[in-house]
Amino acid sequence: MRLLSTNKSVSVLAAMVILIATASAQGPASEANCQPIGGYVSTNVNGFGPNTTMGTVAGDLTGAVGVEILGLTTGPNGLVDLTVQHHWVTVTGETLAIDQAHAYGVYVAPGLLAVTNYQVHLSGGTGRYQNATGDMNVIGEADFNTGHIALRFTGQLCHGK
Repeated sequence: MRLLSTNKSVSVLAAMVILIATASAQGPASEANCQPIGGYVSTNVNGFGPNTTMGTVAGDLTGAVGVEILGLTTGPNGLVDLTVQHHWVTVTGETLAIDQAHAYGVYVAPGLLAVTNYQVHLSGGTGRYQNATGDMNVIGEADFNTGHIALRFTGQLCHGK
């Protein structure tokens, strides 16, 4: 009788180990299709007309980006708010749908804006980005004296099923 009880306990324990291992390997559904991303953006001011930028992207979303500057306001504490709309195409020809965004920063010298808080949300696109979503944190500088903008982005990209 004792041997039967031990075999039953071992069987139950083995089943539990298999269930736990299977659940751990799958992980939460939201994490299974997401990966970290990062890269660098270099653009020129007035790239395709007034209040625009045009340039290149290196990194996980390599390609070209153009930005329309829709508005610029400066608060009483010196915080600058640039409202922008992105136009992003990857090197493989896929278009990324980027929501309208706000780039916040402060002038650290005449014409030199330190971009300190710039949240970018990807809400789909074409090709492999059709059901993708993502959020990126962006920092960098906009030198309106020379017309150069240099930004670094990090974040997460998730692919839909």
